[in-house]
Amino acid sequence: MDLAVALYIVPTPIGNLADISSRAIDVLNSVKLIACEDTRHSGKLLSHFGIETRKTSLHDHNERDRADWIIQKLSNGEPVALISDAGTPLISDPGYHLVSAVRAAGYDVTPLPGPCAAITALSASGLPSDRFSFEGFLPSKEKGRFDKLTALKEDPRTLIFYESPHRIVQSLESFLAALGEDRQIVMGREITKTFETFLSGTVAEVLEIVKSDSNQQRGEIVLMCHGHRSAKDDADIPTEVINTLKLLVEELPLKKAAAIAGQIYGLKKNALYKYGLEIGL
Repeated sequence: MDLAVALYIVPTPIGNLADISSRAIDVLNSVKLIACEDTRHSGKLLSHFGIETRKTSLHDHNERDRADWIIQKLSNGEPVALISDAGTPLISDPGYHLVSAVRAAGYDVTPLPGPCAAITALSASGLPSDRFSFEGFLPSKEKGRFDKLTALKEDPRTLIFYESPHRIVQSLESFLAALGEDRQIVMGREITKTFETFLSGTVAEVLEIVKSDSNQQRGEIVLMCHGHRSAKDDADIPTEVINTLKLLVEELPLKKAAAIAGQIYGLKKNALYKYGLEIGL
């Protein structure tokens, strides 16, 4: 495969190795150099697919220094690929300074589509996906987490966070303190892997499950939080309509339930359907 001289941003699987694309494999085989977040970690993936391209490390501590060296490789006519330990590079992973420097030097940056834990989890969450904000990892200290979540408390968008297993209980407790026990959340764990799990409910409900089941405190975790709903949002749909919709959903798909409730009360079915999605019916 003949490649133009460029920096190629190559996503790698977040769990299931079958999720790598054939184009990604071709690019990784064809570049002259692969910049890896961790060469030992990526070495296992590359070996699995028989990719023998030269590797170099590029992480938070050496990225600025390594960028000049990689630009020199590009100037010599050598295409370079960037990969992270898993998923799409730069999404809570190194690469920002490298990409900025390569562009400033006048070279192309070519992205490949592929796995991303945040987007994969959101697509299966049942939370509104028309507007969302990816917030990366929460601060490790309790006060920092609380302050961050408090600042986001009235954000109407679905909020997406990554979290480590050893801190998941503390983070959920910070959600409880900052956002209240009734905020709807979804926790995706081990996405695409054997023990993939989704937990959904209020913050209080999910926290109780996670605290009582140590298995839920393992693996890679994506936390997703329903955006803020104002009193006006809730007042737009009368309580009796909401109650009817909830009863109908126990026996019918949401779309059908919304159509029937809309017909009964003379309201638009699309508005009821959207509301049902937003509250997780």
